Amino acid sequence: MKIESLDELFVEELKDLYHAEKQLVRALPKMAKAATSQELKKAFTDHLEQTKNHVARLEQVFETVDQKAKAKVCKGMQGLIEEGQESMEEDAAEPMTDLGGIAAAQKVEHYEISAYGTLRTFAQVLGNQDAVKLLSETLKEEEAADKLLTSISEGLLEEANNLSSEEEEEEEEIEA
Repeated sequence: MKIESLDELFVEELKDLYHAEKQLVRALPKMAKAATSQELKKAFTDHLEQTKNHVARLEQVFETVDQKAKAKVCKGMQGLIEEGQESMEEDAAEPMTDLGGIAAAQKVEHYEISAYGTLRTFAQVLGNQDAVKLLSETLKEEEAADKLLTSISEGLLEEANNLSSEEEEEEEEIEA
């Protein structure tokens, strides 16, 4: 299909993002299970519920353009989720496993922030205020999720740094 208008591009990008969010609905429970930090488990579990709402909102956006909600394979999200799974399967100390999970999750959040921002801009140019409102609401939630992950990582980074300092001290004692 040759895309010849912004309306058509908007729908194609919407299909892509719809598939991305549906993939996340399947991936987030696995991420929560792999997390060792209770705070991170809760963040992933809470974001799963939000993501289900994002799927429903996207379905509403499809309605604003008189289209049936239909997914188009989102290879970008597939790659990010695959990387995240590899990160979770690494043999790593506890804070490192969670930090790897956060790194993977933030890549996903940044991808979504970009996608929602682009779609919102398209909707603005197209004069679709209902879509603008729906997409803006989700964009705010994605930005908040990213900030929460940063906050969680700060505590884990401190823990990881303390762990590294303890290991260095033990090595120095052995050498002495």
